[in-house]
Amino acid sequence: MKTDTISKEELSMLLIPALDLKGGRCVRLYQGRPEEETVFSHDPVEVAQKWESLGAQRLHIIDLDGAFAGRPQHLPVIEKIRAAVKIPLQVGGGLRDVAAIEEVLALGVDWVILGTRAACDPDFLDKLVPSYGQRLIVSVDARAGQVAVQGWQETLSLTAADFVKQLARKGIDTIIFTDVSRDGTLQGPNLNSLEGVLGLGVQVIAAGGIATLADLLALQKLEERGLVGAILGKSLYTGSIDLPTALARLKREQ
Repeated sequence: MKTDTISKEELSMLLIPALDLKGGRCVRLYQGRPEEETVFSHDPVEVAQKWESLGAQRLHIIDLDGAFAGRPQHLPVIEKIRAAVKIPLQVGGGLRDVAAIEEVLALGVDWVILGTRAACDPDFLDKLVPSYGQRLIVSVDARAGQVAVQGWQETLSLTAADFVKQLARKGIDTIIFTDVSRDGTLQGPNLNSLEGVLGLGVQVIAAGGIATLADLLALQKLEERGLVGAILGKSLYTGSIDLPTALARLKREQ
């Protein structure tokens, strides 16, 4: 099982399909709003196997019910996905204490994604890094440049750039940066917002709004500044991005 950070030797920019779990189903939300939900499948395990068969390099799994409840709600589903696919998994949603983190890692998950607790309690990371180190990814979710927490329902006075600098100092290797206003919109990534967190000492995975192959090619140009991957959600489920085509094209563009 792979547990190191993303390496320069991996093929091109990582393209990571997202599986957002809500009520046992695979869904997508619009700008993170629970009331604006589209159900794409009632079988998340089947969806995971599909993305693996099409060439996905890893999967991004978010327990939306866990994010809103503050504690994981889909452990049995995640366990089934882990058993069904061989590619690495990064999992988040409601991981706000050590017990929850250990529960998820015990399922064979490769990385855990921290959000709200990491932003609201800086000391929490200090306690985690010595034990879990490279198996931690922090989600930096921003609305108008400020960090959004609690399932994106609240916004802190902390800027995304300042938060990323803090994370780098604490020894976090990789973050996921999401512009909340673009998530689920298919309007394209906010490159200006994204560039504000590049070059700050961490590897960055981009998320939110990615809609077309052209978006991916624009993101690929930022690899030299520390962008290492892109999370694809609605674009894959609606067909606006074809995963095998995108993987092949990005490889050629290297």
